Amino acid sequence: MDDIVKPGHNAALTHTAKADRDHHLHPWEHLGSWKKGERFMITHADGIYLHDADGRKLIDGPAGMWAVQIGYGRKEMADAIAEQVMSLPYASPWTVTTSPAAELAEKVASLAPAPLSTVMFTTGGSTAVDTAIRTMHFLNNRLGRPEKKKVIAREKGYHGSTYLAASVTGKERDKSWFDFEDRLVHFLPDVNPYTRPEGMTEAQWCDEKVADLERAIAEIGPDRIGAFIAEPILCSGGVIIPPEGYHRRTLEICRKHDVLYISDEVVTAFGRLGHWFASEDVFGIVPDMITCAKGLTSGYLPLGACIISDRVMERMTGDDHDVLFPNGYTYSAHPVSCAAALKNIEIMERERLLDHVRVVTPRFQDRLIALGKSPIIGDARGMGLLGCLEGLTDGRDTPLSVQRTLGERLDEACEARGLIVRPLINMCVFSPPLIISDDEIDRMFDILEEAVGEVETDFT
Repeated sequence: MDDIVKPGHNAALTHTAKADRDHHLHPWEHLGSWKKGERFMITHADGIYLHDADGRKLIDGPAGMWAVQIGYGRKEMADAIAEQVMSLPYASPWTVTTSPAAELAEKVASLAPAPLSTVMFTTGGSTAVDTAIRTMHFLNNRLGRPEKKKVIAREKGYHGSTYLAASVTGKERDKSWFDFEDRLVHFLPDVNPYTRPEGMTEAQWCDEKVADLERAIAEIGPDRIGAFIAEPILCSGGVIIPPEGYHRRTLEICRKHDVLYISDEVVTAFGRLGHWFASEDVFGIVPDMITCAKGLTSGYLPLGACIISDRVMERMTGDDHDVLFPNGYTYSAHPVSCAAALKNIEIMERERLLDHVRVVTPRFQDRLIALGKSPIIGDARGMGLLGCLEGLTDGRDTPLSVQRTLGERLDEACEARGLIVRPLINMCVFSPPLIISDDEIDRMFDILEEAVGEVETDFT
């Protein structure tokens, strides 16, 4: 939905559609087909459903962009946003504070793993990652270690679109024509257990992936490495779940070499795995920094955050309590966005959405794994309300055009039946709103099963 132009969805080219086609450059736009077709236009939404200009009602499989936890059409969210707009729509974070910002900082700190108790609000996930990396730079400059700046990241990891965040992103096909700060980053090989050699156990694979980090530190030198950044689950890379024990063991290595551990929870935080944050509750680690966004406001307004541990804050301050930390954005701690986040968290707590996710997850994952029996599906994987179907194509030998065709055909077959998924080359991923019911899960996977069956005829 987000990166493919779909011609011919509207019977008539309306003025709005023409304006979009002629003037609106979308994220990840295919420039060769820009202005030659039109995207189908969403007019309104409710619950887990999107409605388009042709009158179709579609399940929003990706929850927008991994974001709309509480679903669409929440009047109390609109009321909270409107009330804040009327009382105070903006205030400069440089000179004043606001009640929504202060209350949200306290709330987020109370939900995060202890001792991460300092929150810097940003405009979204990319700027949250930028803030985390700049914090590492600041810390090591303060400690007199100007060479300890390199970031270790992972292939298939996604961390954002700003210069720093994009530089530590490991999705190779996103890096075709832009420049990146190659001196800043070293990428570890793919951690996906699905790619391990035949005959290798997952435990052996974990040993090898942990060894990748140890080798990188030995080769580069721990005095040059400032941070390791890792998503608990590599979501945009295809819902890649590292082998059991990987996160804990890599954190131990980082601690040994005084390398900061940045957990990028832009997708996994705020309920996607049935917990406020996945780092500690799901994977058993307490990182030095956590980045988050998306589910923080359920996508109703832009907002991100970098949550920093007490240890990092104390080391940055040192003996100089007047030291300046020159990082921030015009819209940091925007009062309307913070009011939306507070209401979002209130709704999630009142409706016990985290409990709901844990209750419906077995049904979701059982239906997902069952699709792996198809001859065109190489891997069906997921956790919580995250899922991915990876087509049975060999990325090293199968032409990219063929891989894309499989993903696009699954996307089209699902859409025709009333389900939006997100095609990623030979994969389709989905992460529906957390409010999804058992019946809606069954409807979603019934559509996926029919779509896979249809596409089988093209590839078998």
